Amino acid sequence: MAGQRILLVDDDAELASLVRGVLVREGFEVEIVRDGKLGLARTLSGEHAMVILDLMLPVMNGLDVLRTVRATSRLPILMLTARGDDVDRIVGLELGADDYLPKPFNARELVARIRAILRRAEPNATSGETIAVDDVTMQLGARLVRRGREEIPLTGVEFALLELLLRAAGKSVERHVISESVLGRRLSPFERSIDVHVSNLRRKLGPGRRGRDRIQTIRGTGYVYLVEDATR
Repeated sequence: MAGQRILLVDDDAELASLVRGVLVREGFEVEIVRDGKLGLARTLSGEHAMVILDLMLPVMNGLDVLRTVRATSRLPILMLTARGDDVDRIVGLELGADDYLPKPFNARELVARIRAILRRAEPNATSGETIAVDDVTMQLGARLVRRGREEIPLTGVEFALLELLLRAAGKSVERHVISESVLGRRLSPFERSIDVHVSNLRRKLGPGRRGRDRIQTIRGTGYVYLVEDATR
């Protein structure tokens, strides 16, 4: 991961300078942009491994940047949000952000989130494994997901989540396992990220052949990916 280029879109000059210092020490290259419109252009340039995107930006706010990017790109995006901005946080995840970090944040936590996001986004060129459940197929090496013949574009976290659920198809996967395996951190008491990512995955995959959600909620426990053939 060392040497990968990260785009930081944040109008707080002091914070941006501190973040760049932390990331440069970790071996990353960092480009700083201070308004949303320019941030959007640089995000779509294809020159970066991921984007750290503040939601409160001049010219064009972060949610609009995120919405526009996700119309054409799966580039990993980490949102920066004000602590307590739960609504914006959920909307950002619904729009396709890979993860979020509330301000103020610990530098070690920032680096951990970045490394987890980049790990999820890395293609495994040596893996020729394919996972298939009913009409959904995952090609792990190519990071491709298809429903029938239709390719389904997924973010890095959605891909990792689907892989975990398909490997355990027909069995419940607990929320704390999802958090540790997919998000790379322990489950916190009020964590909503998992629920939003599952909701996004349901929407993208659409219903199963019987018209039901492919991913079922097990109240108080976790989620299960239904196997249609096993429910006849």
